[in-house]
Formats: sequence, C-alpha cells, structure tokens
Amino acid sequence: MKMNAYIAGVGMVPFGKHQDKTLKSLAGQAIQLALNDAGLDKSQLQAAWMGNAAAGVVTGQEMIRGEVVLRGMGIGKIPVINVENACASSSTAFQQACAMVSAGYYDIALVCGYEKLFHEDKARSLGAFSSAVDVEDPDGAVNVIKKLAEAAGEPFVAEGAGSTRSVFMDIYAMMAKKHMKQYGSTAEHFAMIAAKNSLHGSLNPRAQFREVLTVEQVLAARAIIDPLTLPMCSPIGDGAAAVIVVSERKARQLGLRNPVRVAASALVSGWDFEQPGESVGALAARQVYEASGIGPGELSCVELHDASAPSELMAYEYLDLCQPGEGIHLLESGATRLGGRIPVNTSGGLLRKGHPIGASGCAQIVELTEQLQGRAGDRQVQGARIGMAHNGGGAIGLDAAATVVSLLVREELK
Repeated sequence: MKMNAYIAGVGMVPFGKHQDKTLKSLAGQAIQLALNDAGLDKSQLQAAWMGNAAAGVVTGQEMIRGEVVLRGMGIGKIPVINVENACASSSTAFQQACAMVSAGYYDIALVCGYEKLFHEDKARSLGAFSSAVDVEDPDGAVNVIKKLAEAAGEPFVAEGAGSTRSVFMDIYAMMAKKHMKQYGSTAEHFAMIAAKNSLHGSLNPRAQFREVLTVEQVLAARAIIDPLTLPMCSPIGDGAAAVIVVSERKARQLGLRNPVRVAASALVSGWDFEQPGESVGALAARQVYEASGIGPGELSCVELHDASAPSELMAYEYLDLCQPGEGIHLLESGATRLGGRIPVNTSGGLLRKGHPIGASGCAQIVELTEQLQGRAGDRQVQGARIGMAHNGGGAIGLDAAATVVSLLVREELK
C-alpha cells in the first residue's frame, strides 16, 4: 500500500530483563521519549495504535491494554486501537496508523509496541509463543513442526518443544534444514549471522546483549535444537518502543528537519500456497516495491525478522536482496555487515537487540529512522537514505501467519 506519512519522533527503552518495571511504565517511558523527540505534547495526539501480543498470558492484562497505558500517562478521549498480531503486533499497528494518516483521518498518531515476557513462571513465557499457532488444531504447534519436517524431508521430533524451548525454535530449525538441503547453507553460515549481529548489537546502547561473539563461539554454545545453538535464537525480553506518525500537512507545520517519509507499507497474512511458491514475506516485499517504485537495489539498510539466524539468511532471498539460493554468497561477501553494500540488522537484530515480541516491530522503525537521520552513532550507515523493515508473526501451515514490510525514505518536504 502506498503511503504518505512522516515520522516526527521516535523513542525506545533498552530491551532486557525489567522485572522491577511494569508494562505500563515501560510503554509510558517509550511514548514520552517519542513525544520529546517530536517536540509535541501528549495533548496533541489524535489517535493511538497500541501493539502488544502477550500481556494476557504473561501479566494477566486482557483487553484495554492500550487504554490502561495511556490513562496512566493522563491521556484519554482519543481513539485507542489495540493491535495483537503475534510478533508482528506493533508493525501492524504502524502500518494501520500510517494508512489512516495517509488517508487524511488524523494529523498526529501514536504507535507503541510494548511487552513483558520475563516471568517467575517460565511456562508463562513459553506459553505466549505456543499460542501463536492454530490452537484448535488437535496437534497445535506440533502439527506445524510435523508439516515442516515433511517438507524438509526430516524425521519428526517434537520432544521439548514448548516446554524446554519455544516451539518456534523447532519451526525455524525445520525451515533451516530445508534450506541447507536445497541450497547448501551450513551451521557455519548461521553462526556468521549471529556473530555479525553481535558486532552490530555491541554498538547499540539499547540492545539486550552487547558482547561480541566469534563464529567459533556461536558454534560451541549450548545446543537448542539442531542446527541451532543458543546465540542463533532470539531471546525473550521486556521492552517498549514508540513512533509519532504525522501527515504531510502537519510535517510542514512542524518544520520537520531531516524528515523521514513512510513510502509504502504492506500487511499480508498467510495462505495455503503450493510449495515452492511465493511466500508471505516475498508477497509483502513485492507489494511495497511496486507501491513505492523503489527497488531492492536502492535500499541503504534493512531491519528484518531474525528470530533465528537461519531466518535472516532466508529473508535475504525472499526480500529480493539476492536471488534464491544466493543468500550464503551475499553473507560471505560481507555485504550485510556494517560497511557493506546493504547492512542488515544494524541494531543487532532480534538476536542481540532482543525480541519483546509486541515491541519488536516498532523498534525496527526506531532504528531505521535514526539511521536515515544520521543519528545511529557508532553503527551509522553512511549516507543512508532508504530503509526497509520486515517483521513476521505466528505460524500457520508452512509460513508466517502475518508479515509486515515497510519502506522509509529520507527526503526533504517539497
């Protein structure tokens, strides 16, 4: 969908373990940072899209999740739209807010993604992920893993899935094994991605993990499920990120300096397509390329959904950063590192920045906005002008249940 909305301000709290902070306080802090960045007062907000995935399971806050956050800040009256779309919750909120601003319904909209996943009862944290599949399927997540194992030509083993690890690690492992057989990727390639993102994350003061890892250290780390070791898997975390979206008219009134425009954003849900076929991520990417008139060769940097290291490698291909099967060569060339042709996950990605699921989509927009405005510090991509955000959520059949892809462009107001 073609958009014409601008980002006036962004804010984000460091991701990590925040057991001493409430969900409301984390979200409120991120929102206030975004308002300060935009130079706006909370009284100027006209609508809010609030993205959260797991509060009902983890904290017990079912329903009115956004309203309780905003009322805690003294914000009321305005429309509050609560958005839940698994790991794509706040990227969905962002897409919907941008659509409404582009359509002329609002001049100033708030988007916030927020999540607390750490809990004394680890089963609650894992339960948040176990519900991101069709639970009315008699076998639930197990059936998803079974279908992927069949597609990969691998034996089906589900012991420990959902109890000792997130079921999604089993899902990603089966996807990885299929890619390994089809295109020759290896555990070493996945370790290269984890090591790359650890370097990027070490430069991000808001990242959950700041330690730089070598490929050898990643490979030697604790095994989760073959071929994944611990650093190849995104961690649970707590955090919040917020974005202020404004119309072109309001952008002019505010005199935005170094403005970032949302050129296109697509929300796509899964369907039963034949294998091989266009995936959910590929369809969303194609839609934004076509809507914006921007091609993959014009991208300066990308924040993509590396919930596992193999996920990043596969995304290179379906986002058209390279041809199918060429992801390993793109990686080996150094193109996706800082200083390379198309740096990917300069924030550290989900692997190192962290993955508080409801907050991850908004955090990608924060990173890209700061990159395009030259505010990313030691991890700055020189001359960054166009950025892509890709965020997936849930699983149905052999693919994501929902995916959002957005394109941001730094350009002067005409």
